[in-house]
Amino acid sequence: MTIAELPIAAILKGQRTTGDGVHLVARNYGKGVRLDTHMHREAQLVYAAKGTMQVTTPKGRWLVPPDRAVWVPALLAHAIDVLADIEMRTLYFDQAWLAREERSESLDSEFVVRVSPLLHQAILALFDPDNGRERTEILIKLVMLELHRAEDSATFIPLPQEPRCRRAADIVLSDPTRDHDIETLAREVGTSARTLSRLFSAETQLSFKSWCQRARIAAAIERLSTAGNVSVKQVAADLGYASMPAFSHAFRQVTGKTPTEFAEKA
Repeated sequence: MTIAELPIAAILKGQRTTGDGVHLVARNYGKGVRLDTHMHREAQLVYAAKGTMQVTTPKGRWLVPPDRAVWVPALLAHAIDVLADIEMRTLYFDQAWLAREERSESLDSEFVVRVSPLLHQAILALFDPDNGRERTEILIKLVMLELHRAEDSATFIPLPQEPRCRRAADIVLSDPTRDHDIETLAREVGTSARTLSRLFSAETQLSFKSWCQRARIAAAIERLSTAGNVSVKQVAADLGYASMPAFSHAFRQVTGKTPTEFAEKA
């Protein structure tokens, strides 16, 4: 784990500063790159205009496709895995700047949001080299307003902390395509199915079945993002869905899109 001891301006290439406590960084990363666990003095909004990444914090794991962005508070340990070539656009917010702004309490914790067309355009417009101060300030204000309105993303997989529940979660995540039976899983981790079901609900705010569905859809997102010309039908079969309608229904429940709509944008 590393803490940035120097200002962001001194350690990141491709940076522009707005002059008022918000710094902009444009970087491209290739598939397979991992940004190991680290933290920053600044809060940050990380957006992949193209491509898909996975962000992991102590709280859980998010799949971040192109219509999502992740908010990371200052001094929060996190890692980023690049699942498909990405064009990353990051906004860094000084703590002093945030303290002066009207902001929702949601910015105190990490979350992933759906990126509306308006937020998408505002982020990209901030990187226009011809921006003047007034336009930049308006765009930043617009980004913050959109963040306050945004809802957390269903692509989040909360990671339980209780040892037995975490072992069970790790077993599922090691092969999310399997139809994991809670009775069998409970025996493997040394508890009862009733206790494991209760632990999943308490630790993740999801039922065991819903949690496993998110893990399976996250695996689908990863495959659709990284497997080149793989067909949606093949992904559905690989993940054990009996039919395309069943896969599409589950995928839409988690992401708000059909697998085909996602694949076209990934």
